[in-house]
Amino acid sequence: MYLRKVKRKNKDGSQVTYLQLAQNEWDPKAKYAKARVIYSLGRTDQVDAASLERLAKSITRFLSPEEALKAQENIGDAIDFRFESSKRLGGAWLLHQLWRKLELDDIFKDLLRHRHHDTDIERLLFAMVANRALSPSSKLAMEDWVRHDVAIPALEEVSSQQLYRTMDVLLEVRDALEKQVYFSVANLLNLEVDLIYFDTTSSYFEVEPHEAPEGENFRQLGYSKDHRPDLLQTVIGLAVTREGIPIRCWAWPGNTSDMSVVEEVKNDLVGWKLGRVISVVDRGFSSEDNLRYLQRAGGHYIAGERMRAGKPETEEALARKGRYHTIRDNLKAKEIIVGDGEARKRFVLVSNPKEADKARKQRASIVETLTKKLEELGDLSGKQHTKAVCDLRSHKVYGRYLRQLKNGQLKRNKQAIRDAARYDGKYLIRTSDDTLSVEDVALGYKQLIEVETSFRDLKSSLNLRPMHHRLEERIQSHILVNWLALLLIRVAEVQTKQTWRTIRKTMNQMHLGHYSSEKGDFQQRTEITHEQRQILSTLGLEAPPKVFDIQAKT
Repeated sequence: MYLRKVKRKNKDGSQVTYLQLAQNEWDPKAKYAKARVIYSLGRTDQVDAASLERLAKSITRFLSPEEALKAQENIGDAIDFRFESSKRLGGAWLLHQLWRKLELDDIFKDLLRHRHHDTDIERLLFAMVANRALSPSSKLAMEDWVRHDVAIPALEEVSSQQLYRTMDVLLEVRDALEKQVYFSVANLLNLEVDLIYFDTTSSYFEVEPHEAPEGENFRQLGYSKDHRPDLLQTVIGLAVTREGIPIRCWAWPGNTSDMSVVEEVKNDLVGWKLGRVISVVDRGFSSEDNLRYLQRAGGHYIAGERMRAGKPETEEALARKGRYHTIRDNLKAKEIIVGDGEARKRFVLVSNPKEADKARKQRASIVETLTKKLEELGDLSGKQHTKAVCDLRSHKVYGRYLRQLKNGQLKRNKQAIRDAARYDGKYLIRTSDDTLSVEDVALGYKQLIEVETSFRDLKSSLNLRPMHHRLEERIQSHILVNWLALLLIRVAEVQTKQTWRTIRKTMNQMHLGHYSSEKGDFQQRTEITHEQRQILSTLGLEAPPKVFDIQAKT
């Protein structure tokens, strides 16, 4: 259907133009389309132009914003649009779509359905999660970030007080939230949850120990995995699936030891319908009490063993001769059974020839440097000699390959050098499950690196540390927000096989521009690049519309 002009010549030779609403219809006899006049609007010089403009505008209400904008450009006077500003859109849009795909929006809204808030708590929570993933900042700085820098769907602005209140609400629904998020993510992504990897890390606070309030029990000094033993810290635990998806997090006082948290973690996961769970833990958790506890309720474990601990069964396993079987390139393993009956223990000794060669070369370089330093001692005397001997003896690297004679002279410890070669490229694993193959045990433990990847993302991409919160509740909530952000970025990384740094850089190149004119405003995104479209397609996410909003001025 369309408007057409028809010219007719009068007897006096003058021409008259008529405006008609017509439609093309196929004539089966003539074998071509003919125009059929539906309505004649009269002579063009007598047509009510204002009525036609109103009709055209009413029709645009049934068009998409982009089509309507194009149509309105031809209605009335030409519109002079001015480019006012832009915000980054792509990263926030990707996270927003993932948030919805994992049903996190519905979960949070359901948990708050009996509460009445003046603000949209779900949107505020998403804004904090997106901030950690895209441009970590303080809650106060987020006010400017949302207003000027990033386009958060359905959220124009925030206040720091609203964000702090949202953190308090988040902690109130924590238990139910973690459980529902796990079930939603496990079902939607079809996760394999027969293997659960667990490990801990620490994160510090920019507070000197003497500045902490009296009686505080959460921020404590402890063993720092960030190499900041001078600062107060908290201990953070993560449970991660074999795909690398973090399903739950914990936070404990900074002086908590790894050995003391296994029971709590095991109990917290009871009732999550994880099926036959085999917990994979690092050497720091492999005490006999912890391993026995992991076997409760039919559970099993794969645990790293300290090879230099001097335990009789460990020494026997390392001394046992046997043939290695190749599992994968640069990875060999052999099974070792120590003891009988109830004392029976199953070990798997893994050897990585590539890592062994690397360790040999590093040690050869250390021994060579050590030899030179010992020779240099002969040129010193008095206090200089004494100080140099003490420094060398207490050195973390060189000290392990030294022995001191009765006269105080330092010599290379050849036995220590030979003993160190015994462990090159090897690690020892113990498991309680006899049904697992040697390959499953070796590769299962090797996958513990997924937890390390998650910790690295927490501390680098999400800037978990340093933390400036003082109250324990806010610290716990801050860690929860980071966990939710980590969940989204790990899903994106696992499915696209790209790092979050690359994904974020690519998607943040998509902007949302704000245009204004005397007749109204509208927002339009930049064109979607091939790389951006590929990321969205791989994740199964919708692309953002080209035109977001049209507001006509009356």
